[in-house]
Amino acid sequence: MGDQALLGSIKEAAQYIRTQYPTAPQIGLILGSGLGVIAELVENATVIAYHDIPHFPVSTVEGHAGELLLGTIHGKHVLLMKGRFHLYEGYGVDVVSFPVRVMKELGVQTLIVTNAAGGVNTSYEVGDLMVIKDHINFTFRNPLIGPNFSELGVRFPDMSEAYSRRLRQTAHEVASEQGLKLPEGVYAGLTGPTYETPAEIRMLRTLGADAVGMSTVAEVIVARHAGIEVLGFSCISNMAAGILDQPLSHQEVMETTERVKPKFLQLILGIVAKLG
Repeated sequence: MGDQALLGSIKEAAQYIRTQYPTAPQIGLILGSGLGVIAELVENATVIAYHDIPHFPVSTVEGHAGELLLGTIHGKHVLLMKGRFHLYEGYGVDVVSFPVRVMKELGVQTLIVTNAAGGVNTSYEVGDLMVIKDHINFTFRNPLIGPNFSELGVRFPDMSEAYSRRLRQTAHEVASEQGLKLPEGVYAGLTGPTYETPAEIRMLRTLGADAVGMSTVAEVIVARHAGIEVLGFSCISNMAAGILDQPLSHQEVMETTERVKPKFLQLILGIVAKLG
């Protein structure tokens, strides 16, 4: 996307969304594979198809619906992306993160990102939920490369607290109240679309990764650049290659996320209720 064209595109997309839902959302949610169930929590939802929004890409992945929902959860106005965009679909890193720019333009201050991820930490079990404390950008791409616009953020953003310590603490409080196990871990983001090899998983474990997936990193970089506070969750939908000596499939991912649906919904609901 051209330099000034990016700013214009952000404003045009946001303006269209405002015509459908005039109230500014406080909280943005980006939902990963099979985790669109959170949409069930949104009250009085206005649904906007991605293809109706100017400059918005369209998701091509099974389990990603391709809709924007705006409404309320616990009286707080939310914008929820049901389906996200991935590098492996052929999108550039700027396109993948474009919706976060639009969220900022609309007034979003807090972003909750979720993904389905492979468990690299051998103490994890399929179906666990992990709160992300940090990430490793193994896509080797950064959405901020190119000219910087000061109205969007600073040239060299700090990433020492990419995932808000304050919001993680809130997540742990809610999990504790609900009797839910919620480990903290490091998420490694790769491009996909192949699952990793057993050797790659051994490497990632050595480097300190606890979970691995094909999303999230670009969106979080742009959110932090924009001054949005971020809370991230991985649903451990399968154990990564080489751990259980069995092949990996997207079908298993979808089945696991369906199984964890009730506890995941309760956790998100509890956290949104506590957000300021």
